[in-house]
Amino acid sequence: MSVLHELETVIASRKGADPETSWTAKLLTKGPEKCAEKFGEEAVEAIIAAVKNDRENLTYEAADVLYHMLVMLAARDVALDDVLKELARRQGLSGIAEKASR
Repeated sequence: MSVLHELETVIASRKGADPETSWTAKLLTKGPEKCAEKFGEEAVEAIIAAVKNDRENLTYEAADVLYHMLVMLAARDVALDDVLKELARRQGLSGIAEKASR
């Protein structure tokens, strides 16, 4: 099991947990829109770190992005495996061809 799958399991276990004792539960309680907003904030922070060529902070922010992406997916009941299957489907396709097929 990958660390992302393990994290997905932890996030799922926090659905319905006490928001006073779990950041994940607090996010999920606020709803999918807030989870998406938080994901966006973290993505912007990662972009800023990348633009500044700050490897250490980019690594930290990228971890935040992955965590908040998983929370956002959980808020909408989208499984990590569904996302991974989509990535696998795209493997070997030209990005240009894949976009044209949409």
